[in-house]
Amino acid sequence: MASEPTEAVDTWFETEFRDKYQEHADKLGRFNLAVFGKTGVGKSTLINAVFGEDLAVTGIGKPVTMDSHLYLSSAGFLGIYDTRGVEIGDDTETIIKDLEELIRENRKKPMSEQIHAAWYCVRAMDRRFEPTEADFVRRLSALELPVIVVLTQVPSRDGQRHAHASALADEIKAENLPIEGEPILLMAAADDIIGPQHGLQELLDATFRVVPEAVQDALTAAQKIDLARKRAKATAAIVAAIATAGGIGGIPIPFSDALLLAPLQMGLIASVSAIYGIEPDKAAMAATLMPVIASNAGKAAVVGLLKFIPVGGAVVGGIISGVTAGAITGAIGYAWAAVCERIIDAGDDALDGDALSALFNAEFLAQFTKLMAKK
Repeated sequence: MASEPTEAVDTWFETEFRDKYQEHADKLGRFNLAVFGKTGVGKSTLINAVFGEDLAVTGIGKPVTMDSHLYLSSAGFLGIYDTRGVEIGDDTETIIKDLEELIRENRKKPMSEQIHAAWYCVRAMDRRFEPTEADFVRRLSALELPVIVVLTQVPSRDGQRHAHASALADEIKAENLPIEGEPILLMAAADDIIGPQHGLQELLDATFRVVPEAVQDALTAAQKIDLARKRAKATAAIVAAIATAGGIGGIPIPFSDALLLAPLQMGLIASVSAIYGIEPDKAAMAATLMPVIASNAGKAAVVGLLKFIPVGGAVVGGIISGVTAGAITGAIGYAWAAVCERIIDAGDDALDGDALSALFNAEFLAQFTKLMAKK
């Protein structure tokens, strides 16, 4: 019978966590990208490199209308529009017609349903950019889509891109196309023969410059190559939570009322998870990783976690001060951000729960000590 309170806490946590995660996910919305290019240019490889998901497998696309050749694959904070069964040049009119109808219809819908940018991909070592492709890019721009031209599979050595790729980029620039900036030269996946991965950050930065501000948080969550952007957003959420926890703790809080902090801390974990684009099922393993939530007595883990606190004088007379409440909350946020980054680094590899738990505990203690030392 002793396990029943613990099971009740775990069930309560998971339910509350998923609700709060969905709340934050809804606020972030979805970033929608249209990706075009001739067959074989490496669109799937590029999408997987930037967003870390094989949408061709995990988000089987569906036609946007019954007769459309334009497909939407979506997962989490990302939507990808592409074409199937048609070819740029041969079927330009069909693609543009489908896209025009979609854009016109979606402009009546929320921002998360609209298309925010387009990548037009060209395989660099084909060494040609056909007039039909230039026309397609112009037609895309005429639909008021910001278009970025991407040269894929660009060989490089010692930081120098292949001369043929640079020459093709110059040729495209000479067309004076209505594109955003200059063509981006990149290699989406390292190749022992062709060269190392490069150019992805440049493409991501260019995309951030052209998309609406309202979807930049969704793009931050969806992409997997710029952890600094995610870290900055997570830090802002953590700092805000510290201030709120300090206000709650300033009451001050008796041990018996420590549960008041649990919803705030859970909301912070959910917010950080969403910012890092962690899937809800993976993020929910916080229930097993965090002693701050699992209390045998059914109370907030603030109580259970106090034994880990390495700073003397943080608790006086059974009361949690505002300083301590803020430090605990901040340490939870920073520790969970570290766990999220480990999950991203692991990719599709199996996650070691013990290792993540050890990482969380070590980060919590280090961050708590640091935060208390600042007070």
